[in-house]
Amino acid sequence: MSDSLSATLSALADPTRRAILARLAQGEASVNELSAPFSISQPAISKHLKVLEQAGLISRGRIAQSRPCRLEAAPLRDLAGWVETYRRFWEGSFDRLDAYLKDLQKGNPDEPRN
Repeated sequence: MSDSLSATLSALADPTRRAILARLAQGEASVNELSAPFSISQPAISKHLKVLEQAGLISRGRIAQSRPCRLEAAPLRDLAGWVETYRRFWEGSFDRLDAYLKDLQKGNPDEPRN
């Protein structure tokens, strides 16, 4: 991926990866703990974790033989900022639509009626 936003969006495109992030939002977890709710192989979970790690959404520590995973929220904050721009656009559009519909209901003579 050429930029971090694209990597984040690509990583979030998969429901398994989104579920893994939701679990990690509750706290660190081992690969075994993360794979427990899924009916896919441990290697498949490891591939999902690799995608999340490459996108900067998780990090892995090392405690003895264990490599617990933890959520890294910075890419999600960056994504939220990007989405916020479009939320403001849609809210403005909805506000204008609401005003137009109210004018139609009032029978505003300046507005054409069909």
